[in-house]
Amino acid sequence: MSFVNYHTKEINCKIVYYGPGLGGKTTNIQHVYQKTSGDNKGKIISLNTENERTLFFDFLPLDLGQIRGFRTRFHLYTVPGQVFYEASRKLILRGVDGIVFVADSQVEKMDANIESLEGLKRNLLEQGYEVDKIPLVMQWNKRDLPNVTSIEELEKKLNLWESQSYEATAVKGDGVFETLKTISKMVLMNIKGGLN
Repeated sequence: MSFVNYHTKEINCKIVYYGPGLGGKTTNIQHVYQKTSGDNKGKIISLNTENERTLFFDFLPLDLGQIRGFRTRFHLYTVPGQVFYEASRKLILRGVDGIVFVADSQVEKMDANIESLEGLKRNLLEQGYEVDKIPLVMQWNKRDLPNVTSIEELEKKLNLWESQSYEATAVKGDGVFETLKTISKMVLMNIKGGLN
């Protein structure tokens, strides 16, 4: 899954932000990009579809340390949320090391969250991945809105693997780095386990 570049002494890891359309995936990545210093990040690439953007950029966090003398570079991706971009979602999931599922906390978005989570499970299985073996963090986004589902209900209906979860308001940056830090650490632990 992760790619080791012996020339640059870097391990490249892929983290995909997955979830329903307009749930906050892009906002998460944009916030991380804006707050990451210029020397430690690549250029942000945006692939626009008719209704939504798919974003990508890589960055080199300084505080996560090294693995056997190799620095770790993370490549962050979003998937398009709409169902009719299923082929794009599958392609973006190829080679994934960790997933952040960004759920839209609004009550009326629960069906879209469930549909997206089912799609994630199906797409991973088609590529030979087992969901419970991939680092996964759940993010309950849009907690600042008035009509939100309770955390208990989100956990019950969406957190099927009892993954670490965070409340977030990505437009304000709340919960964004906490989510990223956790998924990054989980990915690193997975890589270290595979190198033993």
